[in-house]
Amino acid sequence: MNFYDTNLTQVHHDLVNKKISVTELTKETFKNIKAHEKDLKAYLRLNEDEALKDAAALDEKGVPVDDLIAGMPLAVKDNILTKGLTTTAASKILENFNPVYDATVIEKLKKHHFIDVGKTNLDEFAMGSSTENSAFQTTSNPWDLTRVPGGSSGGSAASVAAGEVLGALGTDTGGSIRMPASFNGIVGMKPTYGRVSRWGIIAFASSFDQVGWLTQNVKDNATLMSMICGQDKHDMTTSDREVPDFAVELNDSASVKGLKIAVPKEYMSDDIDEGVRQVIKNAIEHFESLGATVDEVSMPNTKYGVPAYYILAPSEASSNLQRYDGIRYGFRAKDVKNLDDVYVKSRSEGFGAEVKRRIMLGTFSLSAGSYDAYFLQAAKIRRLMTNDFINVFKNYDLIIGPTGAHPAFKIGSETEDPRKMYMNDILTVPVNMAGVPAMSVPAGFSDGLPVGLQIIGKMFDEKTVYKAGYVFEQTTDFHKQHPQLGGQN
Repeated sequence: MNFYDTNLTQVHHDLVNKKISVTELTKETFKNIKAHEKDLKAYLRLNEDEALKDAAALDEKGVPVDDLIAGMPLAVKDNILTKGLTTTAASKILENFNPVYDATVIEKLKKHHFIDVGKTNLDEFAMGSSTENSAFQTTSNPWDLTRVPGGSSGGSAASVAAGEVLGALGTDTGGSIRMPASFNGIVGMKPTYGRVSRWGIIAFASSFDQVGWLTQNVKDNATLMSMICGQDKHDMTTSDREVPDFAVELNDSASVKGLKIAVPKEYMSDDIDEGVRQVIKNAIEHFESLGATVDEVSMPNTKYGVPAYYILAPSEASSNLQRYDGIRYGFRAKDVKNLDDVYVKSRSEGFGAEVKRRIMLGTFSLSAGSYDAYFLQAAKIRRLMTNDFINVFKNYDLIIGPTGAHPAFKIGSETEDPRKMYMNDILTVPVNMAGVPAMSVPAGFSDGLPVGLQIIGKMFDEKTVYKAGYVFEQTTDFHKQHPQLGGQN
């Protein structure tokens, strides 16, 4: 069994009409996960016993007719707190951390009786673009097991792309949902900053982090997104705006006719892989054939995105991660002689190389002698980048371009050069800097590997993003192509 060529509505129909029980569906899901796990390494832990208990209870009670995700097996990225289920952020420093409460997004999903199949692998504390920075294992891309699945939500993306689940929660700080979606040929959505509560999300950079979904198709993503959005008293950055049903208009009457779409010339520069550029050019022509108007624009501050992001995000990380000190919870070093030893050895042994690198970058940027020269300047650039989006959206409904500069790269090929790894985020970090919504949808292939189209919308206008993605998906066949595990594509 796999979840290819089906959707939430169809599986829900089968559950309601007892063509399959929740228990049977859950057992088949775990069977499929275990068949792939040796090759993929997508999960840090499975939640099989509790999932089967929840499934049996729901079978006895009956699947609600009006609840699309009741009994649906879904995966959760391992930096999202799950009460009673170990949550590590893929870090040794939290190796045995057992949360005493659920993240708000998990609370919301539990009210809908979803089945939590387990916690997916990620780059440690969500810091990375390849899921190679996990303290426990490296996840592979199901399209080619020698390549990365992207990061940091690589485990969630690989599981969805392999047909193991219909959807998986991820987090996006600088592209960590969209880049894995692009590399794996699936749909990944980062909503507007403030749409979804961050309560119970292990923080990386608080003004950038946002929770979203990776799914097999656009309509499932929209359906699931509506269920986790909304104001939360625990998170003062959440918006009090009404949450619409993002999927309600995704039907045969959906159209992009009359939409004005912008393509920044900076997103199609010579730095972008030629195969990727050709895929995006084809997508542009396709939107025009569907009745949309597409124009080239300029967003001149795009080139400053990566340098500014890698000052601001590590600065926030250096503050957020100071709580892991070997005193309150988490890993504590042995053979310590004094309090300083506890701090220094626990953090030195508990954090991986990339996390320590970003802590040092952030601490330096915030230091008295560097704040004005680095952090303050990066904050000004963030404002300029936000203004770029504001100016374009005065005249256009959407912005499109490639999600990544190239398809998935080989495992180990960029780990020795942090600067090269950071440049993978060149097309995704501007969205997080501005806080606007963006989604990656399958748009074609380059050298046999998936390429994602990034669709960017105005603040709190996820509906238009979803509509454009849905129409593109329904009028192309890219989402119908699936990986043959082992790389035979």
